[in-house]
Amino acid sequence: MTDSLSHFKQQILNDFNNRKSYENEFHKRAANRLVEVAKLRSNQQVLDVATGTGLVAAAAARIVGDAGRVLATDFAEGMLRQAKQKVAFLGLKNIELASADADEQEFQENQFDVILCSCAIVYFADIPQVLHRWYKALKPGGFIAFSCLAETSPTSSFLFREVVQKYGVAICNPNELLGTQQKCCRMLRSIGFENIEIAIEQFGFYLQDAEAAWNGNANSAFGLQEVHWSQQQLEQCKQEYLDAVKAAASEQDLWNDVTMFFVVGRKPHQ
Repeated sequence: MTDSLSHFKQQILNDFNNRKSYENEFHKRAANRLVEVAKLRSNQQVLDVATGTGLVAAAAARIVGDAGRVLATDFAEGMLRQAKQKVAFLGLKNIELASADADEQEFQENQFDVILCSCAIVYFADIPQVLHRWYKALKPGGFIAFSCLAETSPTSSFLFREVVQKYGVAICNPNELLGTQQKCCRMLRSIGFENIEIAIEQFGFYLQDAEAAWNGNANSAFGLQEVHWSQQQLEQCKQEYLDAVKAAASEQDLWNDVTMFFVVGRKPHQ
């Protein structure tokens, strides 16, 4: 692992280990929808990558039943602690929780029927390599199901990147690599996945708290964690962001477009 990669991973850890309210309405809806799209069945062996607080893992465990198994992994200990509490509270015995970095995680070939990943694929340092590993880890006929955002979503983050760029801070668009249906299909087909299905859904809402949106973006892994500004510079940039949100808003506040792709790709039987 290179120094730059380690640095990026530390930013992700800082982001997720400090989250106190991950289980908001958005993450619950996204997790439940991913499980619905996956159409899981009893007895399946499931891997849930970047499980967070275990929203997908718990829902999957109920479906696959006692004869099935869910391995749920994450590398943020703050998330895993919450997931362990959830699993214990729900009394689920068919979930194994493990600490693992998705970029480094190795599997046996033909190990899983299904691999799931909700809202987290953008945090992987090498998405194609991870998908290659998932492909090998799937049994013939198995499938992956993940969710990601359109490259212009959320609007609040798009505006954030535009504003901070004026201050000489270039933040990559984390949704650029898989941010369209065509990009998702091309990448999965290049690896060998077939029968690709993509459900497009709108999770948007009117943004009523622009200051919370600023804080969320600024403190994220794709934010200002490593920017060393004076308090005056930070406040000036923040105010410009708030002004940009206000300028883009209608009478009903800013429509925060959150277009999500729920992507399924299958490994051929032969």
